[in-house]
Amino acid sequence: MTNPAECNEAKDVAVEKELGNDTERLARAALSRLMEPQDAAGLALVQAAGATDALRIATGEVAAGRGLEHEITTLLADNAAGSSWAGLAAALRRWQPRLPDLAPERDLATMARLGGRLIIPGDELWPAQLADLGIQEPICLWWRGHEQPLPSVDKCIALVGSRDSTSYGAAVTGDLAYSLAQRGFTVVSGGAYGIDAHAHRAALAGGSSAVPTIAVMAGGVDRFYPSGNDDLLRTVANQGAVLAEVPPGSAPTRYRFLQRNRLIAALAAVTVVVEARWRSGALNTAHHAETLGRTVGAVPGSVHSANSAGCHRLLRDGGAVCVTDAAEVAELASPSGTALPEQHAVQASVQDGLTLEDLILLDALPLRSTTSVEKLSAVAGLGQESVRAGLGRLGLLGLAVSERGGWKRGRA
Repeated sequence: MTNPAECNEAKDVAVEKELGNDTERLARAALSRLMEPQDAAGLALVQAAGATDALRIATGEVAAGRGLEHEITTLLADNAAGSSWAGLAAALRRWQPRLPDLAPERDLATMARLGGRLIIPGDELWPAQLADLGIQEPICLWWRGHEQPLPSVDKCIALVGSRDSTSYGAAVTGDLAYSLAQRGFTVVSGGAYGIDAHAHRAALAGGSSAVPTIAVMAGGVDRFYPSGNDDLLRTVANQGAVLAEVPPGSAPTRYRFLQRNRLIAALAAVTVVVEARWRSGALNTAHHAETLGRTVGAVPGSVHSANSAGCHRLLRDGGAVCVTDAAEVAELASPSGTALPEQHAVQASVQDGLTLEDLILLDALPLRSTTSVEKLSAVAGLGQESVRAGLGRLGLLGLAVSERGGWKRGRA
């Protein structure tokens, strides 16, 4: 019978052997523990000197020349991050208390035992869209999930919102995530209670892509947070991916929640805020998306609901587009029409007999919730009489179903 302790020891040895000469990977693993995400001075040092030399300088193994300090100063100024720069000596003093905790081999072995790994820029698994963050691109990512590249930015949608979501927010999020996943999109969120959890669950249920959903964590991926979402996040890791830029064992502090929001925004072509109070972390994610030139969508709610005040604020200030269903979100991500649903959603033999108008109407029908003839007319761009006639034809084929006066897609 295999001894579990011996298995773990063998994994540790294998990891050390595999990474023995990979100084770049080891250096980035160490730097992710030494420096906070978005530590502008540290990120500029890595960009200027490279990860291996940056670690040697940060640990005091070698001294940095004046030329390097000037280069860091220039990088920070070019990226509007130089206001708090007090020089490299001050940064070294700030990092010094963490030096005794550096053990990159241990962190990598921990990930190997969890079935995860570390990815760095240049790896096949590294999301290319993170380069849009510029100097704020993470040093590395700690990854649990399928070992295949994440979808390109135009196939990722971020759904974010309140932790104390209402039943309305939960229903809208479920409809959006399920329908987007059916269309082959990857749903990105933060793994929290409320809107995040509803987005992950629905994406897992409807996912047709290899990576139906991604959870970006504020703490280490060795212990899922919040604990009430442990089962959900394990499922996300099994079927999609769970990522963090902080190493195993890191606590999910308030500051790190704000730091990880930029990653959620950078991974996706569109960030949709489903529900958010007047001051909400979801608005911080929307701000990062705007800064990156990404599209922001907001779902309108009741004017009497405090949970929708942040969404209305985004719409009023002109920073967001009003979205009410998955078709509108997909159009924002792929305005050329490349985000049409996968053909497997309906049997090809049935579709072959449909007219162009019927196909357009079928695409406009929601998968879970029902919608009205008036709304279908607006979404499909067809007259209401054409919509009613088309619904009759689709209904006979089992492709449309009428429930409580509304219509949704059938299961044929």
